[in-house]
Amino acid sequence: MNETAKYETKNQPVSLTQDFASVLQIIEQNRAQAVQVINHASVLTAWQVGAFVSDRIKNAAWGSKVVQQLAEYIHTQNPTLKGWSKVTIYRMVKFFETYSSMQFVERASNLKLLPKTESGEIVSPVVRQIVSMPLTQIGHNAIVSTPLTQISQFLLRTTWSNHQAILHKCETVDQQIFYILYAEHEHLKYEELERAIKSDAYSRVLSDKKLQSAMLKETYPQAEVLLKDKAILEFLGLPQRYKETKLRKEIVSHMKEFILEMGKDFLFVDQEHTLEVGGQNFRCDLLFYHRALQCLVAIELKTTAFDPRDLGQLEFYLEALDQTEKRSNENPSIGILMCKDANPEVVRYALNRSISPTMVSKYEEQLKVGSVLQRSLEEFVGFIGEK
Repeated sequence: MNETAKYETKNQPVSLTQDFASVLQIIEQNRAQAVQVINHASVLTAWQVGAFVSDRIKNAAWGSKVVQQLAEYIHTQNPTLKGWSKVTIYRMVKFFETYSSMQFVERASNLKLLPKTESGEIVSPVVRQIVSMPLTQIGHNAIVSTPLTQISQFLLRTTWSNHQAILHKCETVDQQIFYILYAEHEHLKYEELERAIKSDAYSRVLSDKKLQSAMLKETYPQAEVLLKDKAILEFLGLPQRYKETKLRKEIVSHMKEFILEMGKDFLFVDQEHTLEVGGQNFRCDLLFYHRALQCLVAIELKTTAFDPRDLGQLEFYLEALDQTEKRSNENPSIGILMCKDANPEVVRYALNRSISPTMVSKYEEQLKVGSVLQRSLEEFVGFIGEK
């Protein structure tokens, strides 16, 4: 019995408990909004301070030692302000100069990521109040131009700490834009984003998804982005040789990391999930529910290369799930065959005859650098609904 049920039966009637739950929901919603406001203020502060200091340095108004003097001045005038070192200030300068560069602004504009307003102003009154007044006082024309004001709002999609990971690890403008959007889409924290960058989510998400059946693409067009055709499982610490049972047990033991790798919309349901058909029991390795796609997802694990016969087994599980467990408000179940290796030509032949929403996903025990990017960033932006 959960805590809410205990409370209902021992302390208060159900009606009061529901009222209390409503109050708790109000508190949690406002706390989430407060956190967002703080995150926005941090990003906008970094943008404005970076713009101010960058302007002074570029115009030779400040020498090489002035930033250190500024850090000391801030500490002296307000000792309660923590973390305002010379390094932090220079990070803000890099933050502004990178994202205000003509290359970044033009790319974001071409991708139609900048806010569309008739007047060119920031849409949110709160953001407008924070952004516009200090920038107009800087006296540098490029800083107060409309595209840069709009860029500052685009940067609010993720946190200041996440921007540090992006700026430190990403070399190209496309990578920077991708990880800003990806961090927002997956609700990634700093450590999670660092791992996504290290495991090259950029190439894996934007890779050409040739390992999906026609039925999967037709039924779930958004699966191109939401489902990966390659997983990096270095967190499992697998030995050199292992069986499928070992792979499954390690995934279950590291479920938090596995869901982060697969996508945060995955909800774990069961392992070795029993499906009864014709009086016989069959077991699916892993069963998940996908919140965005609103369907069950069966994952079969193979420690060998892809074998077309394994696809038939997976399709059988999907039929059993749809007939015996899928609810009326849910979509058709999806099957993912996770193999250690897969010959794309063999997979293509097998999937061409598949009438189920299935896909093949390769996994690697360690990250191998050098993957080829095939799908464009424009398509990714379109898939996640950016207009």
